[in-house]
Amino acid sequence: MADQISDLKLLTQLVAAGSLSKAAVHLDSSLPAVSRRLAAMEARLGVRLVERHARRFALTEEGVLLHARALHIVRDVEEAEAEASAQGDMVGGLLRVGAPSELGRRVIAPLLAQFRDRCPKLEVILVLSDIGLDPVDDELDLVLRNGMPGGATAVVRKILSSRRVVCATPAYLEQHGMPQTPDDLLLHDCIRLVRGRRLFNQWPFMEHGKRRTVQVRGSLSSTSGEALHDWILADKGLGLKALWDVQADLDSGLLIECLRDFWCDEIALYACFPGHAHMPRRVRAFADFLMEALAPQAATPAAASRS
Repeated sequence: MADQISDLKLLTQLVAAGSLSKAAVHLDSSLPAVSRRLAAMEARLGVRLVERHARRFALTEEGVLLHARALHIVRDVEEAEAEASAQGDMVGGLLRVGAPSELGRRVIAPLLAQFRDRCPKLEVILVLSDIGLDPVDDELDLVLRNGMPGGATAVVRKILSSRRVVCATPAYLEQHGMPQTPDDLLLHDCIRLVRGRRLFNQWPFMEHGKRRTVQVRGSLSSTSGEALHDWILADKGLGLKALWDVQADLDSGLLIECLRDFWCDEIALYACFPGHAHMPRRVRAFADFLMEALAPQAATPAAASRS
C-alpha cells in the first residue's frame, strides 16, 4: 500500500511540474530514476499513463482519470499524516489558499507568511485570480471572496464585515479640493472599475436618511483593482475601494478618506471551503487567524446624522 501511495504522489508531482525533468529536480532525483519509477507504475497497472514527447508532456485518458483520483487520495493522506504528527498547537501539512489578486497580494500574502512563521511544519500555496476561484473546482482548501458566493458547493464563513471608501491622495485633494457632499464628485476625476462590459460608475451614498447613487465621471477605468489603486496613489483622481485594500495607506497618510459621513456601501469578506464533512485543522486555524488579524478593519457604525 505504501508503494501505491508513493506512486500516486509521483503522478501528482509529475503533472504539477509539467515535465519529467522538472519533476526530477523538484524531487531531488535524476531524470532516469523518475522515468524508471513511472515505467514501473505503468507496468504494474498495465496501462500507459503519460505520452512522452521531446517537448510536450501529456496524460493519456487513463492518466487523466488516475490523476483526478490521485489528487483526492494524496490530499487525504497528507491531512491524516499532518493530524497524526501534530503535537500540542502545532499545525502542519499543505494549505492551499485562493484570493482576489489585490487582496491576496497586499493583505493575504503577508498574513500567510506570518501564519507560516507560527507553524513551521506548514507548507503554503497562494493562488491569485480576479476571475473567481472555487474551492472545489480549483482544489483549494480556502477561497476568499468579496460577497456571498452564489453556488452551493462550498461551506461559507464570514471573515470580516467592512465597507467601501472614497479616497484620494493629499496632493490630489490639495489641488482639486475635498468633496463635501456626494454631488461634489461631479467636479472630480473619478477612477472607475470595469467588470466585463459593466462600468461601475454608480457610487452609492446615504444622504438625508435616503440611499442614493451618483453617476461619477472620469478619464481612467480598469478591470484591475490594483491598477485603480496605483492610479489613486499617483494623484490621478478619487477612487472607491474596499477598506481592506487601502487600510494601510489610510493609516500611513498616503491616502485620505472622503465623504465618510455619507457612506453606506457595506461589504463582507467570506471564506469558502470545500463541502467536506471534515475540515482540516490547518484550515480552521488559518480562518481563525484571519478573523483575528482583520478585526481592526471591520466597518465602523454609520454616522448618526448625514446631511
